[in-house]
Amino acid sequence: MNLLSEQAVTSADKTFFLLRKDIVEGGIASGAKLSETELSTKYAVSRAVIREAINRLESCRLVERKANIGARVVALSPQGLIELYEVREALEGMAARLAARNMTEQEITALNDLLNQHFQEVKGGESYYQEAGDVDFHYRIIQGSKNRHLINMLTNGIYHLVRMYRVQLGMAGPRVTTAFDEHRHIVKAISNRDEELAEMLMRRHITYSRINIEQKLATDAGNRREQA
Repeated sequence: MNLLSEQAVTSADKTFFLLRKDIVEGGIASGAKLSETELSTKYAVSRAVIREAINRLESCRLVERKANIGARVVALSPQGLIELYEVREALEGMAARLAARNMTEQEITALNDLLNQHFQEVKGGESYYQEAGDVDFHYRIIQGSKNRHLINMLTNGIYHLVRMYRVQLGMAGPRVTTAFDEHRHIVKAISNRDEELAEMLMRRHITYSRINIEQKLATDAGNRREQA
């Protein structure tokens, strides 16, 4: 399944999905200025279609507009990370608690099966890339909360901005196997219907992820200063 059962009904939808994927995965760099003319050529659509896509990306918090500058891809910054992950920790912790209460046995089995599939990728210890939607561990737990308001806040609100940090800075390196082990412990707590433990482990997991990304941002900033 695609994220939220998304289907590209129109050319505008397809362009929006492609542009969003390119931004999240770094094909269009964070902080980059978005030119309607250049993007309309790249995606072979009209400027009106690009304009609509940019407006939708702004509502996803992936694009911001500034006076005299225009539309830019949001920059990945330490302060932005902290603010985003404070919210993510609270909301996804709640999602894990509710998932322990509300997921069916079949859904929990499917979640374990998903982790077993992920293990084939992480056993090499270099990458833990997860596509958006049902094959994303965090997305499954968000959906498993069965709370429509929480699901909307996380999937329509901050999901793709969180993925931008995760994909570009958090899905590779020495933390890969540790993150996978943390996922295992979270699923075990959900399987045991231990709501309090599931929430605590998820909040701790997201805190560790934030610290890891903060360190990478600091390293990148240091490298840029040395090259200047």
